[in-house]
Amino acid sequence: MKPVPPATSLRRAPVQRRSAERLSRILDACADLLDEVGYDALSTRAVAQRASVPIGSVYRFFGNKRQMADALAQRNLERYTVRVTERLRQTGEDGGWRTAMDVVLDEYLEMKRTAPGFSLVDFGNQIPVGARAEPNHRVADRLTELLSGYLGREPDEDLRRVFLIAVETADTLVHLAFRVAPEGDQRIIDEAREMLRAYLARVLD
Repeated sequence: MKPVPPATSLRRAPVQRRSAERLSRILDACADLLDEVGYDALSTRAVAQRASVPIGSVYRFFGNKRQMADALAQRNLERYTVRVTERLRQTGEDGGWRTAMDVVLDEYLEMKRTAPGFSLVDFGNQIPVGARAEPNHRVADRLTELLSGYLGREPDEDLRRVFLIAVETADTLVHLAFRVAPEGDQRIIDEAREMLRAYLARVLD
């Protein structure tokens, strides 16, 4: 089970600060419009207008809206990793893997509820931005890298498999919770948390 290489959606990576800021505005506009009109009605022209940039600036980075949404999904994963890292730094290691699991799940739920465009794009699972399995494999890779030291475990294939199973399970149940209720059905979320704890206790304790 080899790690999945990072997805690359940009035609051209920004070099100068102004170019990076423009790319950020484009992705912010993409996220806002996804919430307003959905993926099917999203257009590169509308994104350019919302971001107050020429349409050529959008095409400098992206060939189409699919690539743009994929880049937003990648940015979501980067921001999620930062949030989890910061929370773990604040909580320390006293709680072991149970604290880590709660942080990982809680930060995901918070982004699901508050991050613009996240409910549609997520980390790439909700829109047609490539193979269905790849986004969750990338999340599992990132969590293996991030949590192995925290848990005192080697970031080997066994640990990555554990995280992949946990991520796939959480992904399915969290999306069920948000289909049942706009903010996520708490009973389903609680059941998902207990299921993850039972599985991880078997392999991590």
